Amino acid sequence: MTRAINTPLRIAIAAAAIGSLAACGGNDRPKTELAAAQLNTIGVNAYLWRGALDTLSFAPLVSTDSAGGVIVTDWYANPSNPNERVKVTVTILDQDLRADALRVAASRQVAQGSGWVEAPVQAATIQKLEDIILTRARDLRRKAVAG
Repeated sequence: MTRAINTPLRIAIAAAAIGSLAACGGNDRPKTELAAAQLNTIGVNAYLWRGALDTLSFAPLVSTDSAGGVIVTDWYANPSNPNERVKVTVTILDQDLRADALRVAASRQVAQGSGWVEAPVQAATIQKLEDIILTRARDLRRKAVAG
């Protein structure tokens, strides 16, 4: 019976000790950075979102959905190569700033006769767009943390 009485008392003493240890140090604790997902009101990582918008600013946008993390451009033809056009869709899949939280898809068409014909998009082009978006997002995050 003594053991049953002492067990709750031991738990209470241990909890009090842990609580007092947690209070040690006062304001000397290092401040932690809030996750990007806690800093924004959109459904996806704010840095990836902004990085994608900045990267795709060369093309007109058809639609953007910040809650779902989807950006779709309209067809864009580079003035130096008007016989080719591209359309890009960026999907942000997560609230964390990670490479696997980003998916880029592109369609390409070339002029043929009086119309447009589907053409393949090189994987390197998709990879380059992803790299540019990720680099821009990391730069934005660095500036936010430093500032």
